[in-house]
Amino acid sequence: MPRKAKDAKPRAIDSEKITINLGLVDLGQIDLLVEEGFYSNRTDLIRTAIRAQIARHDETLKKTVERRSIDLGLRRFTRHDLEALVTAGERLNAEVLGLAIIDPDVTAELAASAIGSLRVLGALQASPAVKAALKDRMA
Repeated sequence: MPRKAKDAKPRAIDSEKITINLGLVDLGQIDLLVEEGFYSNRTDLIRTAIRAQIARHDETLKKTVERRSIDLGLRRFTRHDLEALVTAGERLNAEVLGLAIIDPDVTAELAASAIGSLRVLGALQASPAVKAALKDRMA
């Protein structure tokens, strides 16, 4: 028997859909390269082009991540971790490049008490209440 949606565990996001506008000539050239078999589809070409540009700036990205102490990849914030910060009288100031997850059992009040600032370059997965509580602390 399939599980109901409410019983399913939240899935971590591993990609995000974006929309871009391209000129008709660019789009036609992409379609021609796909038609000629260089790429399997438009998305394949666009992903390849983006990765090539990121690779061109690899050294700069590495230095920036290190200099700014950015958490790279997945960063999960648990209720236990945030409660420990509040107990210690500390506040979290974090910058994440990738995916930040604030666990579903974290209340808006706890997030507001424990998180001083949160900057996410990528995607944030949190309850609507937590996102609203952190709205003024997110860059």
